[in-house]
Amino acid sequence: FQVKNLTEVTMFTLLGFTDNFELQVFLFLLFLAIYVFTLVGNLGLVLLVMADARLHTPMYYFLSVLSFLDACYSSVVTPKILINFLAENKTVSFLGCATQMLLIVTFGTTECFLLAAMAYDRYAAIYNPLLYSVNMSPRVYVSLISASYVGGISHATLHTVATFSLSFRASNEIRHVFCDIPPLLAISCSDTHINQLLLFYFVGSIEIFTILIVLISYGFIFMAILKVHSAEGRRKVFSTCGSHLTGVSIYHGTILFMYSRPSSSYALDHDMIVSVFYTIVIPMLNPIIYSLRNKDVKEAMKKCFREIGS
Repeated sequence: FQVKNLTEVTMFTLLGFTDNFELQVFLFLLFLAIYVFTLVGNLGLVLLVMADARLHTPMYYFLSVLSFLDACYSSVVTPKILINFLAENKTVSFLGCATQMLLIVTFGTTECFLLAAMAYDRYAAIYNPLLYSVNMSPRVYVSLISASYVGGISHATLHTVATFSLSFRASNEIRHVFCDIPPLLAISCSDTHINQLLLFYFVGSIEIFTILIVLISYGFIFMAILKVHSAEGRRKVFSTCGSHLTGVSIYHGTILFMYSRPSSSYALDHDMIVSVFYTIVIPMLNPIIYSLRNKDVKEAMKKCFREIGS
């Protein structure tokens, strides 16, 4: 970061949703409930996968990494939002803002790559089940998870450095609930053309790459399903793939809407709701999407409750 920027703006103010106190109290309670549910759901799923030997397969390792990622993702954003609902002082330091952006983009991008890796894992399991343990050995799935994180950190570092190299002399008021890229570009007094291009092309490329992997994987999966003659076999395949496809569709839909548009079409208030959806609501929905339709997870949960009860 350039030292001159630290003398220009040392603090940012997050304006948030509203100044209405009653609405702030209602939103505080709503977001607190969502956050508690997110932590319990996701961390519970991680512990369940660790505790139950039947879930010690690549599919559930990926799911536990996704759950851990979602718990972290939500924790970077929600506590600060909760504090700001009740606090008079809604400021965040220059370094705090940069750190929050770095972590948000890291977790968001890692999730894109991880969802693609999970689609490949489903393809490997369904298209050629006899070779699954070879094609998805610990070396392979640990490499895929590690590569997802490396991709996420690299992408986040690029945007964070590019954004915080800009000048913020004109205004320090961010029309948002957290330090996201578009609202920060909106208040910079520098030329943000390069930043807009970086955002459009890098987010666009990552989206195209990861969505293509998902589509190709599912293309092969549907070809395999057509060869399955038993209705029970088909139903089992659809139940494991349906939840993943639901999660992928919701996540990528919101990301594409948010970032892969020209800057002229940004409506910050509107985008604030969309970005809250993918950073706070989706991490809450994922444990529901992946566990309710999954027989193994439900069985493991019943076993866990029986052991607690006894």
